[in-house]
Amino acid sequence: MKQQVPRDFVKSLAVSKVLLFHAGKADGQSALWRKVRSMAASRQAPDDSAPTGPMPNRRTVISGLAATVGAGFARSAEAATPPSGAPSASAAGVPTLTIGYVHWLHDVETISLIFTPAPDNGRAGAEVGVGDNNTTGRFLHQNFALETIEVRTEQDPVAALNTLIGKGIRLVVTDRPAPDVLKLADASAPHGVTIFNAGAPDDSIREENCRANLVHTAPSNAMLADALAQYLIWKRWPRWFLAYGEGPDDLLLADAYRRAAKVFGARIVADRQYKGKAGSRETDSGLIDLQKQLPVFTQNAPEYDVLVCADQHSVFAGYLPYRTWDARPVAGSAGLMPTSWDPNSTEFGGKQMQDRFIAYAHRFMTALDMNAWVAVRMIGTAASYAQSLDPEKIMAYMRGPDFQLGAYRGLSLSIRNWNGQVRQAILLSDSGRTVASMSPQPGFLHEVTVLDTLGTDKPETACKLPAGQKT
Repeated sequence: MKQQVPRDFVKSLAVSKVLLFHAGKADGQSALWRKVRSMAASRQAPDDSAPTGPMPNRRTVISGLAATVGAGFARSAEAATPPSGAPSASAAGVPTLTIGYVHWLHDVETISLIFTPAPDNGRAGAEVGVGDNNTTGRFLHQNFALETIEVRTEQDPVAALNTLIGKGIRLVVTDRPAPDVLKLADASAPHGVTIFNAGAPDDSIREENCRANLVHTAPSNAMLADALAQYLIWKRWPRWFLAYGEGPDDLLLADAYRRAAKVFGARIVADRQYKGKAGSRETDSGLIDLQKQLPVFTQNAPEYDVLVCADQHSVFAGYLPYRTWDARPVAGSAGLMPTSWDPNSTEFGGKQMQDRFIAYAHRFMTALDMNAWVAVRMIGTAASYAQSLDPEKIMAYMRGPDFQLGAYRGLSLSIRNWNGQVRQAILLSDSGRTVASMSPQPGFLHEVTVLDTLGTDKPETACKLPAGQKT
């Protein structure tokens, strides 16, 4: 006569299955769930000669399974740190998907020394993303690795890309500027490679110069400008003084602010270009020079509510707060700044992300780190839902209507199928001190998703791809 499994034990298994579901998988295929099943089988005697000892109570089973799950998470975290281009020893025998990263290694001059980016800016975000992928992937029989090639400004990024392609890598993240992103996209297309643009905000590579194999995790200039414009209109500051620099990137960002003003009903009452370099950063008289230059630049302007500045390379914008002729707030490239991430963002589980990143990189997480993290996590999330490490299946799911990724900003991320841009909320940061707000702002509505109030919407897009090549 077979021993009956008590109902209390069955309930324990059901609760244990919930535990395993949250660990990453509960479809009966994971090693942990197989262990649960073997525990159940061991409690049934095949005949009357089998031992009939006391059944474990519910608390014992759940405690044991919880310990097993916890140990699994601990092993996953250990296996994911540090990420590398090859599977770790603990991942031996587990299928591995290696993600490439063409990392732009260059010096960045900033007005504030505390904003000088670290050499691993962006790369560290991707590495943390690989670790997060492996935390889940451990339970799905999936492993992820990162192969990074550092490329200086004067070096050819395509050569680095070809090295990655030669190793069989088909999903590549980069933070190179827009012209290089297009070179990488064109060179990789014949090989079935998808490029994730984590750094370039230029609208042109999303619109008239779009590519089918590009996914943009970096927000566009239009998205950043719209995010700030919504807040300024919400604050009833519709009169703008637009100040912009001489660089080509500055002109593009200034155009994005002009477009945003038109879309949301603001008026640009002054439109001025700042020429030259503001002061001297290291001379003893530098501050005095700035105190004289910038009030003169901003004087004799019509009445305005806020000064909006477009300065992509930190030439003058950081000097504008507290130095304008009229006492007015500054926004854009200084003051209130639109960004995909801020070290002070703690809402929607952001504190967990911040702590995890600081523990790994020993510094604060930047917007570029977040953009690279998003790219890697999109790959890992799509792989888990597609139940495959095949790049084609991963991208097919990622570009489908069901894909979503939480990124600690409230609204889930997804891809716009008309230009490859990742929808995302934009933080408004008080120059890295606090998060003042987050756009989309209340009251700005859209028939599909409020995230499409930021940036170029489908009816406006200039991205024209041949039939069957939509992103």
